[in-house]
Amino acid sequence: MALLPTTIRAQVTPTIASDEPELIEVDVETKVRRIAVPALVAPNAADTPAGNSATLGRQIAEVISANLRNSGLFEPQGPAGIRPITLEEVTAPQYDYWKGRNVEQLVEGFVRVGGDGNLTVGCYLYDVNFGQELTRLGFVVPPREWRRAAHKCADAIYSKLTGELPFFDSRIAYIAETGPKGKRVKRLAIMDSDGANHRFITNGQSTALTPRFSPNYKSILYLSYQDGNPRIYVYDIDSGRQRLITASKNPTFAPRWSPDGQTILYSMAVAGNTDVYKVSVNGGSPVKLTSAPGIDVGGSFSPDGKQIVFESDRGGSQQVYVMNADGSNQRRISHGGGRYATPEWSPRGDLIAYTRIAGDFRVGVMRPDGSGERLLTDSWQDEAPTWAPNGRVIQFFRTERNSGKTSVWQVDLTGRNERKLPTPVDGSDPAWGPVLP
Repeated sequence: MALLPTTIRAQVTPTIASDEPELIEVDVETKVRRIAVPALVAPNAADTPAGNSATLGRQIAEVISANLRNSGLFEPQGPAGIRPITLEEVTAPQYDYWKGRNVEQLVEGFVRVGGDGNLTVGCYLYDVNFGQELTRLGFVVPPREWRRAAHKCADAIYSKLTGELPFFDSRIAYIAETGPKGKRVKRLAIMDSDGANHRFITNGQSTALTPRFSPNYKSILYLSYQDGNPRIYVYDIDSGRQRLITASKNPTFAPRWSPDGQTILYSMAVAGNTDVYKVSVNGGSPVKLTSAPGIDVGGSFSPDGKQIVFESDRGGSQQVYVMNADGSNQRRISHGGGRYATPEWSPRGDLIAYTRIAGDFRVGVMRPDGSGERLLTDSWQDEAPTWAPNGRVIQFFRTERNSGKTSVWQVDLTGRNERKLPTPVDGSDPAWGPVLP
């Protein structure tokens, strides 16, 4: 009996159903999938730097279960409250037993410690009603990266059962906030998509804002008041060094990466006028993309790098505009009531998220031509949306009335599955990175 999955791969990439940009409509009345996730089996349990492999088997199952539950599309059972499985059951499930628990799918697997000290994590997905295997995969990881194996397993299950791209094995940069209202200390921080492995990047001596992960995860682009003025820096995560993007004496802000990581989009205020610029990541002369009187603030590139969405008050109020990457063909796309800010293009290219300001601040989505506008949140102050790597979940930050306390939230495109992310302190300006390789 071969227990090692026949396919060892680092990433699952299901096909996308449609090539045409289209606002997804989700049947919010459809019942979520019931899925069982018993603890992974640990044959010949052994100690590792991250703990005993038997303990890791349960912890991996807990992360898989939490990932699926937090997607809003699954109702997991286990690992708590269900019986442990045997090694033989990993490839020969007891379907009748699981039918009796009224589940539709079953996740089983194992954790084995190799002679080199690394973990081999096997993950199997079964359809209980049809009594068949749907997918299997495995990963070899250092013990301290067991959570990544759990996220990859959850990603594979999510993709297989929904047809959507994965997003659990990814990271989030955000601004960690402490201190009283009006005198907040704002530090750059990063964490896994579920809030684990939290790490502060800056010490808070200078205010940090609007972080964005580079496409390769090696750097973070962000705004800092290090010298008392807003300037854009690139922080190298491995070395801990940072460098200034532009040496201009004018205030620069709202930095964004191009999809290939070779260009930085930003805004700069000169003589009372703010325009959108782009510059090579290696430096050089910036290229001015807008010139209309007023305030133009860069939003983000489309995933193919051919267009840019940005906000502008050139027409008398803050609205969303789209232009070609060279600055040509600038046109307004927002036409609802109120003002529009912080637009960001979906990684799939089908939607643009934004903040609508009409009394309250609410997060919404629209098609790139401005049609299909739909608000997803309904609180006092929700703003600054950022997309999950699969373009089907949005994070944003929420500010409490009166106290000024901030927190990071996420919501899917139904607008129903809204939840707060765990952070050790208050949080704002989230930025979701791509799926890890």
